[in-house]
Amino acid sequence: MPESNKPVAEVAVLGGGSFGTAMAKVLGENGHRVHFWMRDEAQAEEVRTTRINSRYMPGIEITGDILPTTDLADAVSKAELVFVAIPSKAFRTVIRENSEKFREGQVVVSLTKGIEAHGFKLMSEILQEEIPRCRIGVLSGPNLASEIVNHDLTATVIAAKDPDVRHKVQQLLGCEYFRVYANVDIYGVELAGALKNIYAIVAGLAAAMNMGENANAMLITRGLAEMSRFAVSLGANPMTFMGLAGVGDLIVTCTSSKSRNYRIGYAVGQGQNLEDAVAELGQVAEGIYTLELVKKKAEAIGIYMPLVRGLYEILYGNSSINAVIKSLMTSVQNSDVEFILPRTIVE
Repeated sequence: MPESNKPVAEVAVLGGGSFGTAMAKVLGENGHRVHFWMRDEAQAEEVRTTRINSRYMPGIEITGDILPTTDLADAVSKAELVFVAIPSKAFRTVIRENSEKFREGQVVVSLTKGIEAHGFKLMSEILQEEIPRCRIGVLSGPNLASEIVNHDLTATVIAAKDPDVRHKVQQLLGCEYFRVYANVDIYGVELAGALKNIYAIVAGLAAAMNMGENANAMLITRGLAEMSRFAVSLGANPMTFMGLAGVGDLIVTCTSSKSRNYRIGYAVGQGQNLEDAVAELGQVAEGIYTLELVKKKAEAIGIYMPLVRGLYEILYGNSSINAVIKSLMTSVQNSDVEFILPRTIVE
């Protein structure tokens, strides 16, 4: 039920996948009118008539004032705020083709955790380039869509430079089971959301091989060190990785079989080839694409990322999982925590 002190807003959600559906459901239940855009007319008609998106959220009723549509221009024109949940590979194309539909000062928030191959661009950077007249934000955190739609307690992060954007998103999405915290580090929050998908694949591999809880803890924490080292070299705030969008998202995606990237890793760890694992999943696992881009970028800027390199060798090279693990365990034992601030001595 919507909170009584919340004004009703008209919003758009672009993208009819699992997370777009989850956000449309939260917004609808909070009392807002949701223009829910998807490419497929059959999918839109199903949601319109049955209130269920059976491909991505079978059995989950999407209640509230939800208006499914395949007319993106109409959805955007009626919205005060637009949430974009389009896969990274199609993100720029969709925004560019419809750039003139967005209004001056309109709030546009990316929900997509991925990286564009050309130029290593994050989704917020694509929005800035394609619709610079809009006010941009990013939503990221430990947010499994299947739990959100079931009202399991969840917290997320809205990152934006503009305090009004942060406040608007908190007001629109916040409710008794979904809490929204704020951050100004757009790049760090967004990059954390993209990078953690790589380590979820690694964690899935480890789980399939019954490597144990100690190994799982090691992989998560070394993954955190690796992803934060990489992100900080590109300008992110290291403290962002201590929050929900960093360690929070990393923990949930590396420990849950509900995570698409974890499931890909688990399938490969059980002997399935990557193509078959992806086909069986039937949804986008962004970590597969992100892995290639991050490996290339890390090598270009000279950042040490042994887990990224090892996973790449398993998925795309000829290396066995055991050989890569042995290599990782015999590599240099460097610093545990890299961003320790100097102790201040008060005289």
